[in-house]
Amino acid sequence: MANLPGHKRRWRTAATAGAVAVALAVGTVPAMAASPGHGVVRGDRGLGESDRGLDKEALRAALAGLPDENVTGGLIRMSGTDGRWSGTAGPSVPAADAHFRIGSVTKIFTSTVLLQLAAEGRLALDDTVQELMPGLLPAGYYPVTVGQLLSHTSGLQIMTCATDDMSPREAVDASLACGAPTEPGRATRYNGINYFIAGLIIEQVTGHTYGSEVRTRILNPLRLRDTYVPALDDWSIPAPYTRGLVAVPGSGGLKDVSVQNPYGWAEGGMISNAPDLARFFTALYRGRLLPPAQQKDLFRMPAAASGDTQFSYGGLQRTEFPDGTVVWGKSGHVPGYTSGVFATRDLRRLLVYALNPTDRSPEPPYVLRIAGAAFDVPVPATAD
Repeated sequence: MANLPGHKRRWRTAATAGAVAVALAVGTVPAMAASPGHGVVRGDRGLGESDRGLDKEALRAALAGLPDENVTGGLIRMSGTDGRWSGTAGPSVPAADAHFRIGSVTKIFTSTVLLQLAAEGRLALDDTVQELMPGLLPAGYYPVTVGQLLSHTSGLQIMTCATDDMSPREAVDASLACGAPTEPGRATRYNGINYFIAGLIIEQVTGHTYGSEVRTRILNPLRLRDTYVPALDDWSIPAPYTRGLVAVPGSGGLKDVSVQNPYGWAEGGMISNAPDLARFFTALYRGRLLPPAQQKDLFRMPAAASGDTQFSYGGLQRTEFPDGTVVWGKSGHVPGYTSGVFATRDLRRLLVYALNPTDRSPEPPYVLRIAGAAFDVPVPATAD
């Protein structure tokens, strides 16, 4: 992240899947002033006679008022058989196709590669970490399967002892040295260590880097030219990009964290944009990336695990709204960036959203407003 040289930060998984807390280094930029476009949604692209299933006014209202003290800008991209629409708001978002850090949405690229390897017979979801990577887990640990990693039911320790200057293997080792695991398969506990280990397994099985496997298997075939896995020493983000600004505690100013450490790697380090994410999830849900057996695994849920938030064996979060509407997808968060991709399984509607939160106040109310507008569903009153 935009930390000073030598600054170390510890991972912590928040209650909301994909959220990461951070202590900022000293240094501020002036608070973002309202631009001439303050409170005005730019875009309305794509609405026509065939888009009558989308509520244009609700989508516009979901972004109206940005920037404010909590979110400096946002974008929405809708696609699917109900129609297409995109809009942006706030000075931190220069264009509807601007790049942004996707955080834990990265996990779905990782799970897709592992499901492809399963389809090729190079591993199975029932294979254990101990079999695939002998010596990674300490002696005496319960057997942990690939499927349990992907569905966050591994029972492994939360990454409280890893710091962002560690390599992926070092981060895993440090996390396993803190605390004790619980029995796998009993409960869902969202945990970045699962996908660090998943990335290490990809490298072990293929003999190639994680980034090269994502590029060869997903990015190149789908022509996702604005999506990539940064090298661990590449803190840059290509223009145009949405600007991540976060509040500095005890100050009225904001710190620009657009340039930051991509330490999340296979768990949360990728950069993309809304058009590429829409293309990836559309191809994934249509079965273009996985054969039928693994396509079933993509949406298959663990049978016995408890927990309020559940994830499939493809890493997808299943969300059911009060009216019964079900969507599948993934959200992500790194400092200055919150994003997500969710869709109905039949791709009637697919939502990509990206926000630039200041971390002054939690952003879920903004996300709920967007989700309500995107899927025409009631949302809790806290969204207002």
